[in-house]
Amino acid sequence: MTYFATVFTPAEWVVALLWAAAVVGPLVYAYRTSTSVAMGVTVSVLLGSVVQVFWGMLYQWGTVDVWVWYDAVLVPSRAFDPAFLHTLVTAGFLHAQNDLMHVLGNVIILALVGVPLEQRLGRSRFTVVYVVGLLGGSITWAIFNSGSNIPALGASGAAFGLLGAYLSGWPKDEIPFPLILIRPWPVVFIALLYFGLELVRALSVMDSGVSSGVGHMAHIGGFVAAYACLPWVAKGGPYELGVVDGGPMQQSAVAQRLQQVKSNMTDLHSEEDPWTARGIAVPKPVRAPLRNLLDGGDEPDTRLAWMEHLANVAACPECEAPLGVVERRSGPHLQCSADRSHVEWPSSDRN
Repeated sequence: MTYFATVFTPAEWVVALLWAAAVVGPLVYAYRTSTSVAMGVTVSVLLGSVVQVFWGMLYQWGTVDVWVWYDAVLVPSRAFDPAFLHTLVTAGFLHAQNDLMHVLGNVIILALVGVPLEQRLGRSRFTVVYVVGLLGGSITWAIFNSGSNIPALGASGAAFGLLGAYLSGWPKDEIPFPLILIRPWPVVFIALLYFGLELVRALSVMDSGVSSGVGHMAHIGGFVAAYACLPWVAKGGPYELGVVDGGPMQQSAVAQRLQQVKSNMTDLHSEEDPWTARGIAVPKPVRAPLRNLLDGGDEPDTRLAWMEHLANVAACPECEAPLGVVERRSGPHLQCSADRSHVEWPSSDRN
């Protein structure tokens, strides 16, 4: 007999439907708008917890009596009953109403680890990894506590799965994370620290026989399952496993900076080159790189490359001193090494 088979009061139906909407809504929105699934999951877990807190308030006021999530939490003794297989997933979107710090910890991992991992994997592959971590944690907990009737709930198995997957794929990436300080930390450091602590805690509980109230084996199960499946899931994905390029966060920062520089770059066709401006014929070694610069220098990195080549083959048309390249807010500039007033091209930015 399940609680869903009983008759909920109107208030209990409102809470149950609010929770379903809070959990499903952000996920549907993420897929329909092609936005971050990791952020969708984060919002889903957070809003679901808010509804649970709302239920707690109603309970204190005497408005509700039935705990409407009884059929959604993971109870090991019934977990593999066909009627309750769904709890292997639904329990990952529930948390204890009196443990908001646990919710916050999971939300931090889901957002700060999940978003860059999704950028590495793509939305579909990230979804597979998340589900594997979630199921790995739930199944491991159910197996190790097969005779227990104590409900288990929380997104920690899935969160640890993200750490395991990231460690398996791109351990040298650096992501902003609040350990001692909020700063970029290598994934290998974050993942192994969390995994090591959970392993010690799990062994301590097994040795003492006294439950800590935390599903350490679920955390370990989610971590190991996602770690093992990542190479298979990531095969053929947008990034090669183990590539060292600073990670998505750093790439995003670099891309943003380059976009800002590009928006301020001067059109080279709007100013005459240093030789033509002086009525001097462009020297032969300068002609090809200058033409390539004018034709293809609309991106900051391309402009920089051609200007550096130009500086290597040309000299100042005023004093014959070597030319150099300086980078400014408006992109790279060609400049006389002896006297800036001789050559500063383009000349629109003097900062």
